[in-house]
Amino acid sequence: MSAPDKIRAVEIEAPAAAAARAKLRRRRSIALAIALGLLVITFYALTIIRMGSALFDRTL
Repeated sequence: MSAPDKIRAVEIEAPAAAAARAKLRRRRSIALAIALGLLVITFYALTIIRMGSALFDRTL
């Protein structure tokens, strides 16, 4: 049986609640983007540090 036995009623939320939920979701997305950016910068910096002077001693 692919069809559900009971169909849930669609709940309509107030515009204020929807706006608050969207604001919270945006804050969380920004926080995740900042955390990911910091992680990328950290890995990049650690890679450059681990290469050390060998990075500048190579022939082009």
